[in-house]
Amino acid sequence: MTHASSTQTVPDAGEVPRHVAIIMDGNGRWATSRRLPRVAGHSKGVDAVRATVEACVSRGVEFLTLFAFSSENWRRPADEVSLLMRLFVAALEREVAQLRGNGIRLRIVGDTSAFEPRLQTLIDQAQQRTAQNTRMTLTVCANYGGRWDILQATRAMLSARPDLAADPAGIEESDLAPYLSMRHAPEPDLFIRTGGEQRISNFMLWQLAYTELYFTDAYWPDFGAAELDRAFDSYRDRERRFGRTSAQVAAPAAIPGA
Repeated sequence: MTHASSTQTVPDAGEVPRHVAIIMDGNGRWATSRRLPRVAGHSKGVDAVRATVEACVSRGVEFLTLFAFSSENWRRPADEVSLLMRLFVAALEREVAQLRGNGIRLRIVGDTSAFEPRLQTLIDQAQQRTAQNTRMTLTVCANYGGRWDILQATRAMLSARPDLAADPAGIEESDLAPYLSMRHAPEPDLFIRTGGEQRISNFMLWQLAYTELYFTDAYWPDFGAAELDRAFDSYRDRERRFGRTSAQVAAPAAIPGA
């Protein structure tokens, strides 16, 4: 299923964001501030993932997307990259049964061809084991980048539809959308970044066009239900206009297609 773009239609905006996307930043700095090795921060970050998944499910979030490893993270020290891969493997081996039991569907998006074969196999198995779940979709972006996503989607689209190359002026958003890696989810309503940085760092560049942005100084290992609720409170105070005026938002019934 491909969801309509917020630049084409006006999506529903409820009290609770339907789709939450998070950059989990600050693991290393959390550890350094406690005079611990950076690996301790990444390990503690796994606990924050578990707490956030549980909090989102209990609050009625339908889609949660987590930026676990970017295409730029390969630039980090080799031992840290190796640790992140081991944590990924361990989390898949340990958590999938619980996700399945709690009705959570797991999706992994990104260029997974760069991972070792064992990890690729675990990813495939995890997605298959949870494919029928409908309570919430948890998407983990691994070896993912927003520019990569748009580029691979463009290549796939032109490969499948060579007629579009002959008439590029006729290409529409709806032509590209089925090839984007996040086509299974609506565009995020709320984007959260922990760790005090205020940028989106090549995350979901296409999908964040009309997403509400929320930044917190809390490091990811300290993030949990209370921090999530603060982000949701901020979200509820926003007026989501999608190009309309405040008067139109206040009277949605009078707006065709709203």
